[in-house]
Amino acid sequence: MVNIAPKVEETEKLEAFMKRIEAGDKIEADDWMPEEYRNALIKLISMHGISEIMGAFPEKEWVPKAPSLYRKLGIMAKVQDEMGHGQLLLRVAEDLLKPYGKNRGDLMEDLFNGDLKFHNVFHMATKSWGDAGLIGWLVDGAAIITQSNMLGTSYGPYGRALQRICAEEVFHAQHGEAIILALAEGTEEQKAMIQDALNRWWPALLMFFGPASSETTGSSKQDVTIKYKIRPRTNEELRQLYFTKYIPRIKSLGITIPDPTLHYDEEKQVWVYQQPDWNEFKQIVSNKGPRSQARLKLRRTSYLKNAWVREALAAGNEA
Repeated sequence: MVNIAPKVEETEKLEAFMKRIEAGDKIEADDWMPEEYRNALIKLISMHGISEIMGAFPEKEWVPKAPSLYRKLGIMAKVQDEMGHGQLLLRVAEDLLKPYGKNRGDLMEDLFNGDLKFHNVFHMATKSWGDAGLIGWLVDGAAIITQSNMLGTSYGPYGRALQRICAEEVFHAQHGEAIILALAEGTEEQKAMIQDALNRWWPALLMFFGPASSETTGSSKQDVTIKYKIRPRTNEELRQLYFTKYIPRIKSLGITIPDPTLHYDEEKQVWVYQQPDWNEFKQIVSNKGPRSQARLKLRRTSYLKNAWVREALAAGNEA
């Protein structure tokens, strides 16, 4: 005789869980949660955490090359903040991994073997000081829109971490904007540096938010995160918010956006734009971008070189 009691119990738990979600309750790490919810959170938060760490590398390259001591200190502080964000988020992810007997070390191994992805923009090369400013202004600006979208997330620990991260990201965006404004007010060569950076980074900025629908990737990840109120808006809604906020600002500097089709459709009330190459996006996030392997090598070397610190801390905890 088949025992259907476990299935009935699981269904009741799921119904109770969804009622909590709908009521606006915050789920905590020790609460019961469906596997689909836990796995969606692990994938999202671990990717976010790793992206914060890998995202420090493009700007780290410009610490010794910044044009003044003031700029060096500013970008160094930003790099330090990003690494701190990564550590905070990986701790949040680690709590979700405990039922599987995994920890942050396993996430690093997933990164090195290609199972854990990081944001497409952090695979790109930074060729000029204009790139460094643009990352702070437009990449961190995109991050603020994405992360602010999840401040009310149903998972409490992630929401609390995001409150601190979003507050600091605002300073990062202002730091990048200050660099861009200084270049825009400078020589023709400096203005050209901004235009060149935007020309190269524009497709990556569009890709930052991900494809418009799950049909593009054959994945239902976007639907799952909305279903469980991990986030309220879709990728395309976030991209439209980004356009509305930043297109006027970019144009106010006399910079040309490298998309002749870009315009606002008054009737539909949406921005119309040229789609980036989503096949290229898949290649980039599969660690086949311009700087993917170099940055992964740097992260792997650092992780192995500092293994003794983790071992010493583990020994201290055992004592």
